[in-house]
Amino acid sequence: METIRKSFEDELQEMKQDILKMGSVVEEMLIGSVRALQLSDEMLADEIIAKDDLVDGYNVVIEQRCLRLLALQQPMARDLRTIASALYIIKDVERMGDYALDIAKAARKLANVEPVSQLEKIPKMAKTVQGMLHDSLHAFVNHNMAVIAEVTQKDDEVDVAYREVRDKFVGLIQQKPEIALPAVELILVARYLERIADHITNVGERIAYMETGEIKELH
Repeated sequence: METIRKSFEDELQEMKQDILKMGSVVEEMLIGSVRALQLSDEMLADEIIAKDDLVDGYNVVIEQRCLRLLALQQPMARDLRTIASALYIIKDVERMGDYALDIAKAARKLANVEPVSQLEKIPKMAKTVQGMLHDSLHAFVNHNMAVIAEVTQKDDEVDVAYREVRDKFVGLIQQKPEIALPAVELILVARYLERIADHITNVGERIAYMETGEIKELH
């Protein structure tokens, strides 16, 4: 029985480490895609786009590992909630990767377009969101409830930043209709970042469920 338990614990830890690796790829995609946007770097955007397959691969592997743990080990209590939470979390992380992919596609689309000024808030948003993702996934692995309030607060900050970016570029479009195409793309980029932050908040909800057994919306 002790050997079986150790095997289960080892697999559980490997699953958690795979989630951290998956999240790390999404972090790279997030920062890289915004950097490609800043630098009008089409080659970097293509490199980021190629990483999406890696995220999808982790999603499949982790899901299979979770289902194997459920089928063979029949976990109870917090172990069961941990595995159930992991299945939800990887879907959120996979969706974050999709949004980072969308940002990279926007960067590629704008690479040969006259740049629009006043871009500075988008990289700041991306840095905040990256920190949220990193902290939330490590909180899942370490069963750390303390990070949830901080992630929720930062989600509110990202929401405010998105509205500021949107309003700023809408105002620029009204002044200079000729910049509508790149300005709309940048509004969408800010929206993608805001949506990533929402998915990170979902991760926080799953951490709370894992630890308490209660599902509480943090949005």
